[in-house]
Amino acid sequence: MSNTLRFPALNRQTLGLMFISGFFATIAFDLWGQAISPALGFATLSPHGLARSLLSTLGLPAGNFAGYFVHFYLVGLVGYPIGWLFVFAPAWNRIVGSTHWFVPSAIYGFGLWIFAIGGITTIAGLPFFLGFTGITWVALVGHVVYGIVMVAVMRMINRTAV
Repeated sequence: MSNTLRFPALNRQTLGLMFISGFFATIAFDLWGQAISPALGFATLSPHGLARSLLSTLGLPAGNFAGYFVHFYLVGLVGYPIGWLFVFAPAWNRIVGSTHWFVPSAIYGFGLWIFAIGGITTIAGLPFFLGFTGITWVALVGHVVYGIVMVAVMRMINRTAV
């Protein structure tokens, strides 16, 4: 087990890795939550709606563009990839050591669900975990899918992401 924290370099390659992996992971998340899940008779996700609620609570502009911008760009392409590369993956490697990438990526997605649906919804004035309705569980799958797709794409691009 390695006791060193491994952070990626802060350069264009890392930014590209974040944006590309975040892009595909966000597309997978939205495909699941806005197309596949409702087609199967489950709830439809509205992540831009959550972003709009948060922005409104914070007294910021909360139009559709702002909601999509926060969801897709700030969270999907930047925030969640930063969390993986600079927080979760180095901590996982330090505490657990080197493992197959799939398990930590799924756990990371679960953590994103806790953060978004358990935390951000509460800050935005929405019910805790959205009242544990159908959307809560669709969001769980979506966040785990996001984590798995993001890390899979990172590994395809750069075999040293984890």
